Parts: sequence; C-alpha cells; structure tokens
Amino acid sequence: MKIVRWTPAEARERMAEAMSVYAEAMGYPPEAGQHRAGFALAHTRRPQFRAVAALGDGDGVGEPDELLGFGYGYQTAPGQWWHDQVRAALSTAVAEEWLRGSFELSELHVRPAYQGRGAGRVLLETLLDGLPQPAVLLSTPEGDTRAWHLYRAVGFVDLLRHHLFPGDSRPFAVLGVRLPLAATGA
Repeated sequence: MKIVRWTPAEARERMAEAMSVYAEAMGYPPEAGQHRAGFALAHTRRPQFRAVAALGDGDGVGEPDELLGFGYGYQTAPGQWWHDQVRAALSTAVAEEWLRGSFELSELHVRPAYQGRGAGRVLLETLLDGLPQPAVLLSTPEGDTRAWHLYRAVGFVDLLRHHLFPGDSRPFAVLGVRLPLAATGA
C-alpha cells in the first residue's frame, strides 16, 4: 500500500470512487455515497483543502492504484454546514476555544477489507502533518469502532457527545485535537 497526497484536482477526479469507499466504510447504501459526491466535490474548493489516499500497490495489498482509503479536510468557517451545526450545539466558550481557525477533518475512511492494517493512522498523520491550523475537529459515529480507537490514540478529546446531525439517525461525537499531534510511538 502506498500513501499519496492528492491535489484538489486529483481529489475531484477520484471523488466518485472515494464516495463509494465512504459508503462502504460507514455502512451506508451505495446511493448515499453517490448523493454525498456533489458535496464532496464542492469541498475541494474550500480554503486550505488537502487530501490523501491509500492506494493498492499490486504487491500483496490491493490491486495497483486501487483506492483502499482516503481522507480530506479544509479550514472550517462560519457558513459551512458542518461548522454551523457544531457551533449551534457547542457552548460559546468551547466554540470560541476550538472552532475559530481550525481544520475540519471532513472524511477519513478505509475499505472494511483493509481496516486494521494501519492505513487509517497513516492517512490521518499524513493529512495533518504540517497543517498551519492550531487544532483539528471531526465528527464520528458514537460507538466502539476502529475509528474511535484511532482518534483517541492520537489525542482527540470530546467536545460534544451524542449529537444528532440532520439526515442521520445515529448519534455522533464531535472530537478535537491540538496540533501538532503528540508522538504516539506507533
């Protein structure tokens, strides 16, 4: 497996494929990924967008250039759907401390067949390496998942628990971490 950084243009070229990975990893029907693709394409034009991908190497892990996982994010700001949803749910003090000037980790997904091999951690670390923002925020479904364990292992803390976003009946946690990530030794 190889990890690559995508330019916004490269992310747009492979976004339909990335959104199929998203749907598979989240346990959503395939059409949910197709629906999300339009929003994801718009995200590639947001300030300080950056993306990474885990690709098969054809040498034991996936087929050559097969998309095994991906992650992306951008600077969060008022007027963005996720930012405004989270801002409305947080206390004023927490919102001021964490939201202003932060990086929103919008998506980080690995195909279930390739989870548990370290791809998620490498994608996350590569995506966040060298970010100019002081902190990273994300939302993830509540539960004992690999994603949850990864975020905790690299230092993410609770900002909001059991939040319901419109359009999804599952409760989500909103997590944050200060940058740079602490060395985890793994």
